[in-house]
Amino acid sequence: MIDLHFWPTPNGHKITLFLEETGLAYRIVPVDISKGEQFAPAFLAISPNNRMPAIVDHAPADGGAPVALFESGAILVYLAEKTGRFLPTDLRGRARTLEWLFWQVGGLGPMAGQNHHFRNYAPETIAYAIDRYVNETNRLYGVMERRLAGRDFLADDYSIADMAAYPWVVPYERQGQNLDDFPNVKRWFEAIRARPAVERAYAKGEAVSRPREGFTEEERKILFGQTAANVRGAG
Repeated sequence: MIDLHFWPTPNGHKITLFLEETGLAYRIVPVDISKGEQFAPAFLAISPNNRMPAIVDHAPADGGAPVALFESGAILVYLAEKTGRFLPTDLRGRARTLEWLFWQVGGLGPMAGQNHHFRNYAPETIAYAIDRYVNETNRLYGVMERRLAGRDFLADDYSIADMAAYPWVVPYERQGQNLDDFPNVKRWFEAIRARPAVERAYAKGEAVSRPREGFTEEERKILFGQTAANVRGAG
């Protein structure tokens, strides 16, 4: 059994996609980030960056004590190695898959995340910041568009690289992007969206989330106003 500490954000969805594809037994432990549950001492013990997702694997491959892991990219690699699925074992296939996984972790996720923030959550409109991140998101979609020309998935076969990237493309409209401008990305996106495991994963997320029309001022402070003092104090 795997405990998945989760909230339905793009990074959280990465892990439910993998777990639903492989059928690994898991239970969701909700971490409501708008309430500050990511700063609870028990959660910080397994996720020192006070970010979800995080997992605790109670049946690791070596038969030893439970393994706690944070950071979505690291979790995907760990689970792929645990199951022997969605990460090639040959030298070149593995290298290519990890390359595109880390492209998402270091590029698409952070840039789209800043895009979301300045377009949707910032208390004031800062045109330079919005243009900067909308344009960079657009550039990254262009990178995907070129990569997906003549291939079905980022690393040829469906892999953890696609599971990492897909949830960050789901909110493309909120990022100021139009998938009709990227036909290869659109084809890839629709193929992944139609997978039964993806449908199940997103249904799990909907079951956890709660309706909202915006953030309260206190929730804004929790989500966007944290410093090192908050982490020290929670420990």
